[in-house]
Amino acid sequence: MQDPETITAAIANNVRAQRAHRGLTLDALAARSGVSRGMLVQVEQGRTNPSVSTLTRIASALGVTVARLVEVADVPVVRVIDRADVVSFDMGDSRARLLVGADEPMILELWDWHLAPGEHHDGDAHPPGTREMITVLRGELTLTVYGKAHRVGVDDAALFAADRPHRYANEGAEDVRMIMVVAEPRIVHDQ
Repeated sequence: MQDPETITAAIANNVRAQRAHRGLTLDALAARSGVSRGMLVQVEQGRTNPSVSTLTRIASALGVTVARLVEVADVPVVRVIDRADVVSFDMGDSRARLLVGADEPMILELWDWHLAPGEHHDGDAHPPGTREMITVLRGELTLTVYGKAHRVGVDDAALFAADRPHRYANEGAEDVRMIMVVAEPRIVHDQ
Protein backbone atom coordinates (compact mmCIF):
# COMPACT_ATOMS: atom_id res chain seq x y z
CA MET A 1 0.00 0.00 0.00
CA GLN A 2 1.30 3.42 -0.97
CA ASP A 3 1.71 6.18 1.60
CA PRO A 4 -0.56 9.26 1.26
CA GLU A 5 2.30 11.55 0.23
CA THR A 6 3.20 9.29 -2.70
CA ILE A 7 -0.42 9.17 -3.86
CA THR A 8 -0.80 12.95 -3.55
CA ALA A 9 2.37 13.45 -5.62
CA ALA A 10 1.12 10.98 -8.24
CA ILE A 11 -2.23 12.79 -8.47
CA ALA A 12 -0.42 16.12 -8.88
CA ASN A 13 1.78 14.78 -11.69
CA ASN A 14 -1.04 12.92 -13.45
CA VAL A 15 -3.51 15.82 -13.40
CA ARG A 16 -0.86 18.26 -14.62
CA ALA A 17 0.27 15.86 -17.38
CA GLN A 18 -3.28 15.07 -18.53
CA ARG A 19 -4.22 18.75 -18.61
CA ALA A 20 -1.06 19.68 -20.54
CA HIS A 21 -1.56 16.77 -22.94
CA ARG A 22 -4.99 18.13 -23.83
CA GLY A 23 -3.72 21.68 -24.16
CA LEU A 24 -6.03 22.96 -21.43
CA THR A 25 -5.32 25.96 -19.25
CA LEU A 26 -6.16 25.84 -15.54
CA ASP A 27 -9.10 28.15 -16.24
CA ALA A 28 -10.41 25.89 -19.01
CA LEU A 29 -10.15 22.80 -16.80
CA ALA A 30 -11.86 24.67 -13.96
CA ALA A 31 -14.74 25.63 -16.26
CA ARG A 32 -15.14 22.08 -17.57
CA SER A 33 -14.86 20.32 -14.23
CA GLY A 34 -16.63 22.71 -11.90
CA VAL A 35 -13.55 22.58 -9.65
CA SER A 36 -12.16 26.00 -8.76
CA ARG A 37 -8.92 27.19 -10.29
CA GLY A 38 -7.47 27.55 -6.79
CA MET A 39 -8.27 23.93 -5.94
CA LEU A 40 -6.73 22.77 -9.23
CA VAL A 41 -3.54 24.72 -8.44
CA GLN A 42 -3.38 23.03 -5.02
CA VAL A 43 -3.97 19.59 -6.58
CA GLU A 44 -1.31 20.10 -9.29
CA GLN A 45 1.21 21.34 -6.73
CA GLY A 46 0.56 18.39 -4.42
CA ARG A 47 -0.57 20.66 -1.57
CA THR A 48 -3.91 18.94 -0.98
CA ASN A 49 -5.39 15.49 -0.90
CA PRO A 50 -8.49 15.95 -3.11
CA SER A 51 -11.77 14.23 -2.30
CA VAL A 52 -13.12 11.43 -4.46
CA SER A 53 -15.80 13.83 -5.70
CA THR A 54 -13.18 16.37 -6.80
CA LEU A 55 -11.10 13.65 -8.49
CA THR A 56 -14.20 12.34 -10.28
CA ARG A 57 -15.04 15.79 -11.65
CA ILE A 58 -11.44 16.38 -12.78
CA ALA A 59 -11.19 12.92 -14.37
CA SER A 60 -14.49 13.38 -16.19
CA ALA A 61 -13.41 16.78 -17.54
CA LEU A 62 -10.14 15.25 -18.77
CA GLY A 63 -11.84 12.20 -20.27
CA VAL A 64 -9.91 9.70 -18.15
CA THR A 65 -10.73 7.42 -15.24
CA VAL A 66 -10.09 8.27 -11.61
CA ALA A 67 -7.76 5.26 -11.57
CA ARG A 68 -5.65 6.99 -14.22
CA LEU A 69 -5.25 10.03 -11.95
CA VAL A 70 -4.17 8.04 -8.90
CA GLU A 71 -1.71 5.76 -10.75
CA VAL A 72 1.54 5.83 -8.85
CA ALA A 73 3.72 3.99 -11.37
CA ASP A 74 4.57 5.48 -14.74
CA VAL A 75 3.27 3.70 -17.81
CA PRO A 76 5.73 0.90 -18.50
CA VAL A 77 7.75 0.78 -21.70
CA VAL A 78 6.31 -2.69 -22.34
CA ARG A 79 2.87 -3.76 -21.17
CA VAL A 80 2.07 -7.46 -21.55
CA ILE A 81 -1.61 -8.39 -21.30
CA ASP A 82 -2.18 -11.91 -20.01
CA ARG A 83 -4.78 -13.84 -22.03
CA ALA A 84 -6.84 -14.17 -18.84
CA ASP A 85 -7.19 -10.36 -18.80
CA VAL A 86 -8.42 -10.02 -22.40
CA VAL A 87 -11.97 -8.66 -22.56
CA SER A 88 -14.38 -10.69 -24.71
CA PHE A 89 -17.75 -9.66 -26.13
CA ASP A 90 -20.00 -12.50 -27.25
CA MET A 91 -22.59 -11.70 -29.92
CA GLY A 92 -24.58 -14.81 -30.77
CA ASP A 93 -22.18 -17.21 -32.47
CA SER A 94 -19.66 -14.42 -33.02
CA ARG A 95 -17.11 -12.92 -30.65
CA ALA A 96 -14.91 -9.84 -30.44
CA ARG A 97 -11.92 -9.72 -28.10
CA LEU A 98 -10.23 -6.47 -27.12
CA LEU A 99 -6.65 -7.68 -26.85
CA VAL A 100 -5.04 -4.44 -25.72
CA GLY A 101 -5.80 -0.74 -25.69
CA ALA A 102 -4.07 2.52 -24.91
CA ASP A 103 -5.23 6.09 -24.52
CA GLU A 104 -1.99 8.08 -24.78
CA PRO A 105 -1.03 9.85 -26.94
CA MET A 106 -4.02 8.62 -28.99
CA ILE A 107 -6.65 5.99 -28.40
CA LEU A 108 -5.50 2.69 -29.89
CA GLU A 109 -7.27 -0.66 -29.72
CA LEU A 110 -6.24 -4.08 -31.02
CA TRP A 111 -9.14 -6.48 -31.64
CA ASP A 112 -9.46 -10.14 -32.63
CA TRP A 113 -12.84 -10.78 -34.28
CA HIS A 114 -14.65 -14.02 -35.15
CA LEU A 115 -17.81 -13.66 -37.25
CA ALA A 116 -19.94 -16.75 -37.80
CA PRO A 117 -21.56 -17.31 -41.22
CA GLY A 118 -24.52 -14.97 -41.70
CA GLU A 119 -23.48 -12.75 -38.76
CA HIS A 120 -22.68 -9.04 -38.95
CA HIS A 121 -21.72 -6.17 -36.69
CA ASP A 122 -22.79 -2.58 -37.34
CA GLY A 123 -20.17 -0.10 -36.16
CA ASP A 124 -21.29 3.36 -35.17
CA ALA A 125 -19.37 6.37 -36.43
CA HIS A 126 -16.33 7.06 -34.26
CA PRO A 127 -15.06 10.60 -33.56
CA PRO A 128 -13.75 12.58 -36.58
CA GLY A 129 -10.38 11.38 -37.86
CA THR A 130 -10.71 7.83 -36.52
CA ARG A 131 -9.23 5.14 -38.76
CA GLU A 132 -9.57 1.38 -38.66
CA MET A 133 -7.24 -1.19 -40.17
CA ILE A 134 -8.21 -4.81 -40.62
CA THR A 135 -6.62 -7.95 -41.95
CA VAL A 136 -8.49 -11.17 -42.57
CA LEU A 137 -6.92 -14.39 -41.30
CA ARG A 138 -9.76 -16.75 -42.28
CA GLY A 139 -12.83 -16.53 -44.52
CA GLU A 140 -13.99 -13.50 -46.49
CA LEU A 141 -15.23 -10.32 -44.85
CA THR A 142 -17.71 -7.95 -46.42
CA LEU A 143 -16.84 -4.45 -45.19
CA THR A 144 -19.46 -1.82 -45.94
CA VAL A 145 -18.64 1.88 -45.56
CA TYR A 146 -20.94 4.63 -46.84
CA GLY A 147 -23.20 2.01 -48.37
CA LYS A 148 -20.45 0.55 -50.57
CA ALA A 149 -19.46 -3.09 -49.94
CA HIS A 150 -15.83 -4.21 -50.17
CA ARG A 151 -14.69 -7.85 -50.10
CA VAL A 152 -11.63 -8.50 -47.94
CA GLY A 153 -10.19 -12.01 -48.29
CA VAL A 154 -7.56 -14.04 -46.46
CA ASP A 155 -4.29 -12.14 -46.06
CA ASP A 156 -5.89 -9.00 -47.52
CA ALA A 157 -5.96 -5.79 -45.49
CA ALA A 158 -8.11 -2.68 -45.51
CA LEU A 159 -7.79 0.82 -44.08
CA PHE A 160 -10.81 3.08 -43.84
CA ALA A 161 -12.20 6.21 -42.23
CA ALA A 162 -14.28 4.93 -39.32
CA ASP A 163 -15.84 8.30 -38.52
CA ARG A 164 -18.94 7.17 -40.37
CA PRO A 165 -21.22 4.14 -39.87
CA HIS A 166 -19.72 0.87 -41.11
CA ARG A 167 -20.56 -2.84 -41.14
CA TYR A 168 -18.56 -6.04 -40.86
CA ALA A 169 -20.43 -8.99 -42.35
CA ASN A 170 -19.75 -12.65 -43.00
CA GLU A 171 -21.77 -13.54 -46.08
CA GLY A 172 -19.81 -16.76 -46.64
CA ALA A 173 -20.14 -20.33 -45.42
CA GLU A 174 -17.10 -20.40 -43.11
CA ASP A 175 -16.12 -18.37 -40.06
CA VAL A 176 -14.35 -15.07 -40.60
CA ARG A 177 -11.45 -14.25 -38.32
CA MET A 178 -9.92 -10.81 -38.56
CA ILE A 179 -7.57 -8.58 -36.62
CA MET A 180 -8.57 -4.94 -36.32
CA VAL A 181 -6.77 -1.83 -35.09
CA VAL A 182 -8.76 1.27 -34.17
CA ALA A 183 -6.80 4.55 -34.06
CA GLU A 184 -8.73 7.49 -32.66
CA PRO A 185 -6.90 10.82 -32.61
CA ARG A 186 -6.47 12.92 -29.52
CA ILE A 187 -9.19 15.52 -29.34
CA VAL A 188 -7.92 18.95 -28.32
CA HIS A 189 -10.69 20.89 -26.65
CA ASP A 190 -11.05 24.61 -26.85
CA GLN A 191 -9.45 26.44 -24.01
